[in-house]
Amino acid sequence: MSRPVASYLAPAASGAVGVDLAIPARALAIGAHPDDIDFGCGATLAKWAAAGCVVTELVLTDGSKASWDPTGDRPGLLTLRQEEQRAAAAALGASDVGFLGHVDGELDSGLAERAEVCQVIRQARPDVVLGHDPWKRYRLHPDHRHAGFLAVEGVVAARDPHFFPEQGLAPHRPSSLLLWEADQVDHLEDIEAFLAAKVTALLAHRSQWESTMGIAADPDAEEEAFETRIRERGAEAGAAAGLALAEAFKRIDRL
Repeated sequence: MSRPVASYLAPAASGAVGVDLAIPARALAIGAHPDDIDFGCGATLAKWAAAGCVVTELVLTDGSKASWDPTGDRPGLLTLRQEEQRAAAAALGASDVGFLGHVDGELDSGLAERAEVCQVIRQARPDVVLGHDPWKRYRLHPDHRHAGFLAVEGVVAARDPHFFPEQGLAPHRPSSLLLWEADQVDHLEDIEAFLAAKVTALLAHRSQWESTMGIAADPDAEEEAFETRIRERGAEAGAAAGLALAEAFKRIDRL
């Protein structure tokens, strides 16, 4: 399915939805917390990795507040969440996972943080960058909003040689930017063959089973119910283009 290039300069016509980018050689997914990438684009990354794409993940915060236990071991949770993210990345076929380690709930999108993301983009040299949509209306979590701005603004900085020249890295301009949880969806990735990889990656985040996934009292039944919810979300996204299952994005190409 073809469509006009969608971007902030030439947006897709209302209701127009494109399907499937060409498999990129390299992709970089930028998430606020461990598990955000897996929820947002896990099946897309698995599809691309299976086709030979080099997938890099960048997690911006330490995930240390993601527990309902007020007396919990936060340093221990930090270590655990990194281990879980590495296991999830392996389930998707990702080649590398980086952690910037900003305190959970305290992420900012200032110049220092932008420089960090710019550096990773210049090092990874992705054809496609994926991240949170920072313009999603009524978004409550500030980390998601700031992470989205850092993905967008990191791309701008990485492409231009006069941003952060002290890094000593060549500028890099990706071809496309895909934003998940999009306020205005205009692109879908067909994930019918890769939903299982997405679910496996998500279930690797065992520390989040109770709080995020509703898995506590009856793990077997609740795991099945969680997988059903993920499948239903994929089916709802795919319906816009007649796909059985999809992940949905805002696509920006004029970078």
